[in-house]
Amino acid sequence: MTIESASRRRLLQGAGAAVGSLLLPLSAQAAARFTIGDTDFLLDGQRLQIRCGEMHFARVPREYWSHRLKAIKAMGLNTVCAYLFWNYHEWREGRYDWQGQRDAAEFCRLAQQEGLWVILRPGPYACAEWEMGGLPWWLLKKPGDAFLRTRDANFVQPARRYMKEVGRVLGPQQITHGGPILMVQVENEYGFFGEDLAYMREMKAMLQEAGFDVPLFQCNPTNAVVKSHIDGLFNVANFGSDPATGFKALDQVQKGPRMCGEYYSGWFDTWGAPHRRGSAAGAVADIQAMLKMNGSFSLYMAHGGTSFGLWGGCDRPFRPDTSSYDYDAPISEAGWMGEKFQAYREGIKPYLQPGETLPPPPPQNPVIAIAPFGFKESCPVQAALPAQAIKAASPLPLEQYDISRGVVSYRVTLPAGPAGTLEAAKVRDLAWVSIDGRQVGTFDTRYRRYSVELPARSKPVTLEILLYTIARVNFGVEIHDRKGLHGPVRFNGQPLENWDIRAIDFDADAVLPPLTWKKGRSAGAAFWRGSFDAARTGDSFLDLSGWGQGIVWVNGRCLGRYWSIGPTQTMYLPGPWIKAGHNEVVVLDLTGPRSARMAGLKTPILDQLHPELDLARPPSKVKPALDGVKPAHEGEFARGSAVQDVKFAQPVRGRQFCLEALDAFDGKSHAAVAELALLGVDGKTLNQSNWTIVYVSSEEASKEDGGALNAINGQATDYWHTAYSKGPLPKPPHRLIIDLGADAEVAGLRYTPRQGPDSVTGRIRRYRAYVGTLVN
Repeated sequence: MTIESASRRRLLQGAGAAVGSLLLPLSAQAAARFTIGDTDFLLDGQRLQIRCGEMHFARVPREYWSHRLKAIKAMGLNTVCAYLFWNYHEWREGRYDWQGQRDAAEFCRLAQQEGLWVILRPGPYACAEWEMGGLPWWLLKKPGDAFLRTRDANFVQPARRYMKEVGRVLGPQQITHGGPILMVQVENEYGFFGEDLAYMREMKAMLQEAGFDVPLFQCNPTNAVVKSHIDGLFNVANFGSDPATGFKALDQVQKGPRMCGEYYSGWFDTWGAPHRRGSAAGAVADIQAMLKMNGSFSLYMAHGGTSFGLWGGCDRPFRPDTSSYDYDAPISEAGWMGEKFQAYREGIKPYLQPGETLPPPPPQNPVIAIAPFGFKESCPVQAALPAQAIKAASPLPLEQYDISRGVVSYRVTLPAGPAGTLEAAKVRDLAWVSIDGRQVGTFDTRYRRYSVELPARSKPVTLEILLYTIARVNFGVEIHDRKGLHGPVRFNGQPLENWDIRAIDFDADAVLPPLTWKKGRSAGAAFWRGSFDAARTGDSFLDLSGWGQGIVWVNGRCLGRYWSIGPTQTMYLPGPWIKAGHNEVVVLDLTGPRSARMAGLKTPILDQLHPELDLARPPSKVKPALDGVKPAHEGEFARGSAVQDVKFAQPVRGRQFCLEALDAFDGKSHAAVAELALLGVDGKTLNQSNWTIVYVSSEEASKEDGGALNAINGQATDYWHTAYSKGPLPKPPHRLIIDLGADAEVAGLRYTPRQGPDSVTGRIRRYRAYVGTLVN
């Protein structure tokens, strides 16, 4: 990351390559091609303003990589940003895969062919709404809930080995070796996660040892730039609004060009919440503001694509992401370039370098409709389970059995006796509880519902728990997300022992187990088989709106997960994966379809919610119990979007916390919170991994995702917002009550207001904070 001297630039530019080669070693010549100066990025000594867009090659069919790269170039960008996902390349420890869809080096070569530079983000941690944030599941075979993303040898040693492999594969793609990679990121947004700067130095050294000799950088949210800074590592800031504040944070820690590492063009979707969108006009205004300030940027996402297979992640505390990663990006999930693309393109044009022109956008790929077809064969999940069972006195997390993810059957004999409560220590993720084949209840980790009421039995019965792993959390301390049924499992307080465990492990690419088909419908969880004929190939969108919840395969290739609750009701089927002629479709449906039929549409359905189709959830009887309770603190927040720490006069001990919003700065009857954290007596934030929302007086769930969970998910870009689209407008006070999972000493709170311009609604002015037992 050295800054070229004026004399060296003159030598390289004016004296010619032959003279330069006499004075500089070849590696130094190459390294001098891209450097970071006091005010600019420099390419061959000339100013380079980086206009970058994120695209994940794992989320785009390899056959379409060139098409999407052409679209990125046509939008006005000169660089593409690419994540590597460690688990995508090392799903089983010690077995690396860089072939076919995983050929990262080929992606870089194609980018170079299209005239694009590359910024590489190799991890080891990525986030990106990807399974476990890109970390491999087998790390969780080691004990502990706090070793990932630390200097613990159980994390550092395999990470170093992986980075060495990344260096072997992608080191030759650096600009210093004639390739397109300009910069490489160290870790990802560590400032949100931790404070161990020695850890970041170790991650930096790991990349250098792996042979990366281009400039290294780190990215963090605006409010974490200062606290995570280390010398010798270039900083960029991540934000979705207010570039001036983001760039100001960078100026506090370094003298150099300003860059937004992630500018959010939209947002990702989670199951059961409204489809997210981003303003094209607002984005263009921010992009132009950054360019006017001599800033650089990377759009997250320029093209989102699809989390094919079972690679989609899960937002914290547990909100699984949809398979569609459309992101409301300017280049859609299927590569379409519409009004938003055109707005970005026109907004960037005035800031092109002299002589720079934009190529025309590539043509849209063909789209086909697929006539409705039925599924006339089925195979019960029970028939697909392996014959050999794992015997266990008490269930352990799946990783301990070398099972990565899938569908798992747990069986135990329950003696005759009275009705009672079945309770597990933990259930990850969803499970259906049956007695002698008759369903009696469900477990649901979204609501930490780990107990089910069982009826009386006149004789011994077989208790079965059929469990489905959706995705591992990709953000925060919750990445230590061990799957399965965690013992002890108790009935009326007594441990149940001697379990038989059988699992369909879908492994890396969701390979189907051997299936025995029969004509007709199977009751309960089952695989289904149907087919369609295609006269020609083209992209299509399979309509899953008549199905329940599960996974889809076409010609043996896994498209991803579906769930009738929405917002996504279709699954993107790329044209290259369709055969001219006969095509086989297999569906795993865990709840049973309402209609065992399907069709291929020409447009996706991304924004239809059906909460009535979700797993049954007992009505909440929780009510606030604040009468007579003295607030731990009351006051006024400062105006604006800055994060604010509030210290109480003295610490208060309790299990529940309530924020009560009394009014807002704009005088309207709304409340909103981007993030809410609590401070311990040491001034650090309390661990949120066991927090749940036990009560919220109001939340917007129709016009946008204003759910209360947004206030504790670690994402400052989204927010809890009180309801405004249906019924009478709720009036203050607005209350949000959090159960901390155990008693804690609370010494203060950290409040992140809703981000955006001053005109946004819901920024709280006066408030009260309570700690104690606050619901009944």
